[in-house]
Amino acid sequence: MKTTFAALLAAGLPIVADGAMGSNLMAAGLEAGYSPELWNVENPDAVRQVHRGYVQAGSQIILSNSFGGSRPSLDRHEQGQRVAELNRAAARIARLEADAAPQPVVVGGSMGPTSEMMEPFGPLTIAGATAVFAEQAAALAEGGVDVFWIETMYDLDEARAAIAGCRQAAPDMPIVTTMSFDRKGRTMMGVRPTEALTAFTALGVTAVGGNCGNGPDEIIDVIGQMRAQNPDVLLIAKANAGLPQYRDGRTVYDATPEVMADYATAVFQQGANIIGACCGSSAAHIAAIAAALRQTV
Repeated sequence: MKTTFAALLAAGLPIVADGAMGSNLMAAGLEAGYSPELWNVENPDAVRQVHRGYVQAGSQIILSNSFGGSRPSLDRHEQGQRVAELNRAAARIARLEADAAPQPVVVGGSMGPTSEMMEPFGPLTIAGATAVFAEQAAALAEGGVDVFWIETMYDLDEARAAIAGCRQAAPDMPIVTTMSFDRKGRTMMGVRPTEALTAFTALGVTAVGGNCGNGPDEIIDVIGQMRAQNPDVLLIAKANAGLPQYRDGRTVYDATPEVMADYATAVFQQGANIIGACCGSSAAHIAAIAAALRQTV
């Protein structure tokens, strides 16, 4: 069912986001090291099935299969020239499932880090990063996303460039931004949750928060810190399904749906407004989260 991000927020209820994309595509046959974004054109039915599973589990926000859809990330797979094609396809696939859903569902245009370091530690300049994100955002907007979803960031300058690029591409599109605080409460570049909150609220994004990282407990603490600093901001929590473990030649995560249900309740109590999961999660985890959140209202 088609709706808007603003309408979803206006309801004032906890919002269920989706879970992982890559690990579910790998379960469907995607080879390790292969670009998930290529499946938007090579195997779109598999991508749609992941979205459909989350919608059926209760997700009200689904993220396009475009996390690694920036030109530098796609260049690693020698596909940089296909930014527009692959991101448009990602958005359109998610749009089809959102519009066919029985409940109101919005599409977030997933945008992850470029995979290049920002200067002075690497070659990527602010201007260059802004242009990279503007290119990706323009294609996602053309494909029909409802909100730009900048996620798993670790560098404030790169996140700022992503926000600027989104605004260049579609000035009226809402933007949310989350970082991964996986280094004892900081990002890889040393950013604290409260620093991220201050930076992003100053730039006028719609919502901020944390995703990925080292499992539910970490995200619960991140949200608590952010809520303590700002009682009014909209907060997003998308924790990994526990910690990764290597078993039988593949990486698995140790949190059961029941564990993620407990996380959903706890992170809601800490102040999260939008709650989902990240790496290692499945539709079963999201169904448990949705059921837990229904008990909170």
